[in-house]
Amino acid sequence: MGLFDKLRNEFIDIIEWVDSTNDTIVWKFPRYQDEIKMNAKLTVRESQVAVFMNEGQIADVFEPGMYTLTTQNMPILTTLKGWKYGFDSPFKVDVFFVSTRQFVNQKWGTKNPIMLRDAEFGPVRLRAFGNYAFRVEDAAIFLKEVSATNPSFTVEDINEQLRNLAVTRGMDAIAESKIPVLDIAANYDEVSTIITGKIQEEFKELGLNLTKFLIENVSLPPEVEAALDKRSSMGIVGNLGAYAQFQAANAMEAAAKQGGDGGVAGMGMGAGLGMAMGGQMAGMFQQNQFNPNSGMPQGQQQGPPPIPGQESYFAAMNGQQAGPFTVDQLREMIAQGTLTRDTLLWKQGMANWTAASAIQTVAELFNNTPPPIPGA
Repeated sequence: MGLFDKLRNEFIDIIEWVDSTNDTIVWKFPRYQDEIKMNAKLTVRESQVAVFMNEGQIADVFEPGMYTLTTQNMPILTTLKGWKYGFDSPFKVDVFFVSTRQFVNQKWGTKNPIMLRDAEFGPVRLRAFGNYAFRVEDAAIFLKEVSATNPSFTVEDINEQLRNLAVTRGMDAIAESKIPVLDIAANYDEVSTIITGKIQEEFKELGLNLTKFLIENVSLPPEVEAALDKRSSMGIVGNLGAYAQFQAANAMEAAAKQGGDGGVAGMGMGAGLGMAMGGQMAGMFQQNQFNPNSGMPQGQQQGPPPIPGQESYFAAMNGQQAGPFTVDQLREMIAQGTLTRDTLLWKQGMANWTAASAIQTVAELFNNTPPPIPGA
């Protein structure tokens, strides 16, 4: 510092801070030999406060406005210094300007997934991130608890602590809210309000005010999200058979637009694909359909296969299906009178139930059976 600067700054008569940054919270006013001239002008702009500190002890705090420094508007400092009214000599004091503007768009987020218990999915790992805004509410507390005597203090100097506070208390609030994971996105405002109330008091302990806390996203691990996507896709697809036909129709339309032989071949391929897929779908659905004649699923073999060389029949008795019976068993039933010519029979390969007398193989059994003994 040159001699001229030394003489010019020996007694300071204008004290102000023009903040050209976006992240400075506290700035200490520099002066030569700590000497301020009595009746100096102090300018405190909007979104600022000026704090006078004497030997490490906070004295007077000035709100926005312009002041002429006298013993009348510095009562605490006057008392600490033991001045009498009318004192007009230069004095030494530290002057800290504290920004009270909002510091917005401060990011928070989980570095690692947080394990929570969800009512629907059980234990899950969640990631969350968002942003928040804060401002200095009590400059004196902030100086004593956080910045101390640092000549400059920025948002970055405290952001890590505030982020950790937001994540720790925020995820704890999400867990306590018992909101299902799938419903959190529809309740971001409610969850944000819960988190704000939970951590506001801890911000006040630092002289800060949490003005905004927003959740941008709460996400599950990629593999869980992929499973949810599949589950959603199945719900959207609905009828698989109709979906397959729709896909085949799209393929045929796309092939037709190509034109020429390629278009014809494409149409044939699309048609074949549609028929094949339709056949597969039809096969799956037919497995659950029942034959009205037999009372059993179509395409499914009824009971064990007959002995090679023997036929077996099902019989309709007392309104119910019985059997299968071999030809020898049918002969015994005819002899016992439990099987008559009008009894309905069915075997594999027959379209409908048919009277026993209309089936040649069975009708011959009646001819080979002697009639009942007269009077018996």
